[in-house]
Amino acid sequence: MAQQETDEQTINDGFVVDTEDCEARELAHRERGTARPITVVGNPVLHKECKDVTEFDDSLAALIDDMFASQKAAEGVGLAANQIGVDLKVFVYDCPDDDGVRHTGVVINPVLQELPAEARVLDESNEGCLSVPTAYAELARPDYAEVHGQDAQGNPIKVRGTGYFARCLQHETDHLYGYLYIDRLSKRDRKDALRQMEEGTPRYETVPNA
Repeated sequence: MAQQETDEQTINDGFVVDTEDCEARELAHRERGTARPITVVGNPVLHKECKDVTEFDDSLAALIDDMFASQKAAEGVGLAANQIGVDLKVFVYDCPDDDGVRHTGVVINPVLQELPAEARVLDESNEGCLSVPTAYAELARPDYAEVHGQDAQGNPIKVRGTGYFARCLQHETDHLYGYLYIDRLSKRDRKDALRQMEEGTPRYETVPNA
């Protein structure tokens, strides 16, 4: 299916359909794109809010293709633009939920919707990040997430997920506002995650910090 047709497919309440033709859509992006090295914790681009996307053009489409290629090369399930050094509010994902259903898509200018306290059920699973390679830590996050934003053509979209996919949506939105998951850990757990990173060797190319 063509990229535009799929990207614009929504159900009646405005939520994007991101579970159809995942393999074909991801492959099409990846074949057009070029994998780039991943920026890691300490790089300034990861520690500030990214700029809003205002131009929905061929340059943005090319960035999305490169992001899918980079995500696949690093064996990730989500990737934010600043993780390849680009200061724009864009993230892509190719992520299963806890039922094993695959979700594939892109969100531009995402805004995470706050859940009322009574609707929050916390999941304390392990979390990792391509920008903190080889490190993992338990982090409590709501097991449901809803993100509002735009698609690659600038149309408004909503994306929702549960379980592991909900964690992915929250994690990637955080990136675009200058937060890494380790910023949400206790000082001791953050220090342990950075120690894991220092002792490990990433499986993919990273950008050395100056």
